[in-house]
Amino acid sequence: MAMSVLRGVSGVYCAARLLPRNLCPVRNLSGAARLLAAARKFTDKHEWISVEDGVGTVGISKFAQEALGDVVYCSLPDIGTKFNKMDEFGTLESVKAASELFSPLTGEVTAINEALADNPGLVNKSCYDEGKNNGGDLSTCPQQNSVLVCT
Repeated sequence: MAMSVLRGVSGVYCAARLLPRNLCPVRNLSGAARLLAAARKFTDKHEWISVEDGVGTVGISKFAQEALGDVVYCSLPDIGTKFNKMDEFGTLESVKAASELFSPLTGEVTAINEALADNPGLVNKSCYDEGKNNGGDLSTCPQQNSVLVCT
């Protein structure tokens, strides 16, 4: 009983950030959240990247697409375009606002999701699957761990 009360009290203090992080237990994520965290890394500007075999796929977070509202236009870079980390590489326009897209890492565009040109609403429908921007070569990119890990 005393331990469960202590755990409850420490949980409140951890949630309020009144205890040092090393004294707070690690939260268990749901299965879906664990898979998402393992597969994608997020920037503070709500872009994400997943990397497989040196090729990165970039998109925006669910939070970003919800904040934008219904996306009506999507501008993406040409294949072969090279970007440095945090360079602007495209634009999303919605009925509420326009938002620039920033490259989370240095690399070269090797493929784009051409379906977004015809149907930019895919970003709202499925920002982690159909609404992503495909393919950037990151083979010369040593800074993969410089984007934030989703926790």
